[in-house]
Amino acid sequence: MDTEVLVVGAGPTGLTLANELRLAGVPVVLVDRLPRRSTLSKAGGVQSRTQEAFDQRGLLEPLLATGNHPAGIAHFAGITLPLTRDRHRHPWRSVPQVVIEGFLEQHLATQDIHVRRDHELTGVAQDEDGVTATFASGGVIRSRYLVAADGGHSTVRSLVGAEFPGRPGTVTVVAADVRLSGDDQAMTHTRSEDGHWASVFPLGTDPRGRPLRRLSLGGPGRSLPREVPVTEDELRVGLRAVFGDRVRLLELRYARRITNAARQAARYRHGRVFLAGDAAHVHLPIGAQGMNTGIQDALNLGWKLGAAVHGWAPEHLLDSYHAERHPVAAAVLRNVQAQSLLMDQQGTGDPDLLAAKDLFATLTKLRDVQYHLDDLLSGMGIRYPLPGTEAQPLIGLPAPDLNLGPVRSHELLRSGRGLLIDPAGRFAKVAAFWPDRVDRAGQDAGVEPMLIRPDGYVCWAGDPDALEPALGHWFGEPH
Repeated sequence: MDTEVLVVGAGPTGLTLANELRLAGVPVVLVDRLPRRSTLSKAGGVQSRTQEAFDQRGLLEPLLATGNHPAGIAHFAGITLPLTRDRHRHPWRSVPQVVIEGFLEQHLATQDIHVRRDHELTGVAQDEDGVTATFASGGVIRSRYLVAADGGHSTVRSLVGAEFPGRPGTVTVVAADVRLSGDDQAMTHTRSEDGHWASVFPLGTDPRGRPLRRLSLGGPGRSLPREVPVTEDELRVGLRAVFGDRVRLLELRYARRITNAARQAARYRHGRVFLAGDAAHVHLPIGAQGMNTGIQDALNLGWKLGAAVHGWAPEHLLDSYHAERHPVAAAVLRNVQAQSLLMDQQGTGDPDLLAAKDLFATLTKLRDVQYHLDDLLSGMGIRYPLPGTEAQPLIGLPAPDLNLGPVRSHELLRSGRGLLIDPAGRFAKVAAFWPDRVDRAGQDAGVEPMLIRPDGYVCWAGDPDALEPALGHWFGEPH
């Protein structure tokens, strides 16, 4: 074997996965077809749950220190959800994908993991022992497992014949990185009476400290073929249709047309090959849910691949990646499709649709409705269907960040191992059988005992008799 895991694609998903494998002590090779890292901002927001995960790896503070990354207010279909502003410790933040990619790539480089660029994949072949990947250059890499993180047009997905059902794009909208003048400082979703609309939110600053914005435009007659270039004049006309002279274009840095295509791989596992990120699911980019969902795919899969490589993974563990993550992306596709419909991106002005959106906007004034939508958008409402879920409300949810004497529980997850919070010391003898896979802590007797997986999800709480079976279920046979 040349390496244990080959990761194809060095976007946020692939980079996050490489870091998880590094943490698990697993040799990994990360390749990308591009000769250099993209400078395009692409996605622009980081959910609360993703920030928690970065905090659990000690990466959040250094990431936020890379620049001005303002917090924002959640929205659903352009309807703001102000009651959710202070609901989570880590509010939604504007961190462009290009910044995340650069940060993660540099972090990996300090660990002597470097992206092998200009590697165009041309073949994938599996056997009982591993995967052979071939490249246009004639190079070959042999690995035990391969993960496709190579985007919506995934070469790996095509080569393994993975089904990718769903809906093709029926409409395009413009997405552009710009500098604007006028009253654009806050996140806005604005629509004119004749159906033209604009969405503006912050992207931090350019190298000279000037504010950058992500601008999206749509409305009647604005759905053009993807290959038609986006021009400055088109943006100026679109801004004028919505804002009049209040907001003007100062600089166009990058623009593209995006579609409302919605597809999801039928299976995330194909033998020794796994699909993650946009290779597994694509949808209209609303709320940066694609990037965040891909990062969470990587966090779910990384420790499980590590367990398999080290030889202690229970038989079901690798299959649990699809079982847990496929429903999550399916739910994202549904909420994005609902948002796309309510936003009336083509500006049809359909009275039935307007009536439905008006009723929906009224419902969103209710706290419980805002909280439910925030759970969908923040990633904090994800609950995996783990054993014991029915009996214990904590199981399957992201673990709370508990104060345990001098440290927080999230800080204790930076080892990449599981964590047993055992405040009364009742379970020391049981935990001692998994010393290299599960850490044990608990200095605060007021904290409820719980077992947390390396990806930050609670997998046991409550019933003392269920702890040992839970340890075996997630961390394999004891020593």
